[in-house]
Amino acid sequence: MTTESVQPAEQQSAPRPHTIPSYLDSAHLGPWGIYLEQVDRVTPYLGKLAYWVETLKRPKRILIVDVPIHLDDGSVAHFEGYRVQHNTSRGPAKGGVRFHQDVTLSEVMALSAWMTVKNAAVNLPYGGGKGGIRIDPRKYSQGELERLTRRYTTEIGLIIGPEKDIPAPDVNTNPQVMAWMMDTYSMNTGKTSTGVVTGKPVALGGSLGRSDATGRGVFVTGEAAMRKVGVRLEGARIAVQGFGNVGNAAARIFHDAGAKIVAIQDVSGTVLSPAGIDPHAALEHLRGTGSILDLPGSENIERDAFWDVDCDVLIPAALENQITADNAGRIRARVVVEGANGPTTPAADDILHDKGVTVVPDVLANAGGVTVSYFEWVQDFSSFFWTEDEINARLERIMREAFASLWDVSQKHGVTLRTAAFIVACTRVLEARALRGLYP
Repeated sequence: MTTESVQPAEQQSAPRPHTIPSYLDSAHLGPWGIYLEQVDRVTPYLGKLAYWVETLKRPKRILIVDVPIHLDDGSVAHFEGYRVQHNTSRGPAKGGVRFHQDVTLSEVMALSAWMTVKNAAVNLPYGGGKGGIRIDPRKYSQGELERLTRRYTTEIGLIIGPEKDIPAPDVNTNPQVMAWMMDTYSMNTGKTSTGVVTGKPVALGGSLGRSDATGRGVFVTGEAAMRKVGVRLEGARIAVQGFGNVGNAAARIFHDAGAKIVAIQDVSGTVLSPAGIDPHAALEHLRGTGSILDLPGSENIERDAFWDVDCDVLIPAALENQITADNAGRIRARVVVEGANGPTTPAADDILHDKGVTVVPDVLANAGGVTVSYFEWVQDFSSFFWTEDEINARLERIMREAFASLWDVSQKHGVTLRTAAFIVACTRVLEARALRGLYP
């Protein structure tokens, strides 16, 4: 299909850009501003589909909800909740729910948009969605978090569903939270609906291989990038920022494949060992002590010194805006593989590019999670489940094919892998938008 085939004659020029929506502060756009800059960078490569590019700059739907719950002490507390559906041109919205004290509308909007790009980049039949509650879950009991989850699910129940919008785990949420969401939605609709969320426990229709899927995708795409730039996997030095689900899974898989984990940073601190850290032992230490610090066989270093670690591969797997113009010049890695969403600012991207650092962008590198979520969704609809080996083989095939496709586009246009991912993804989304047209 050519882009001309979906463009009426009167649609030969791109529309004038609209103003920033009134619900945002144009002087402080936050993560949404980073996403908009990324769209602007890719627009010259979209040809006549640029006519529809403003579609990408506006979420389809934003729901802000009040989430009141009874606390254990008998008082009532109110929390701010969000669910954003960025685009559904290619299928139902798909994206996680995070519980974090710094959740903002700008952040959830950007995360939902990156989900649109991510799903299209690996060619999953989804649009992008994201949700969040502004809360520090460490300060609340299990019972309070269950009540919070159930009330939030009820509040956003109007717009979620197996064929509308499918939430999943994200920062500070897990299979138990997904089980509560699934049960609440099922109670409200009067039937068990396992496909309303993914990342559930296996006993409730979850998929084998889901817990390590995002980290496995980081490994698969990182290893593919290493081969392209001539870095051998055996003995490669890996530094990991963030040691939650994604970071520790990536570290374990790299380690088990023969690489050497030389540094780990999490919220508790940073440890370094040029001789190598066993991430399995590090995870046990973290679970036993509540901190990565004082890990046997390693030394504690200052948090900011993490960016000076001599390594071959750097995996930022924490939060957004970690690699900035202030620290990008200090990074010594040959390859950066983004396990987190939005960890690198556009200015830092430029610095890394000028240094010859290959960045495997978040919209590809951490797509393993949503890919296995797609497998889970398909399995729930069919009530037929695959083995973990089958899941991992399918995941690896999709991730390797997506990497190869984006690498070819980056070489063809002389652009970074991030821009290549946006070229491929935005073209797919806007082709769908153009073919569907505007209703009414």
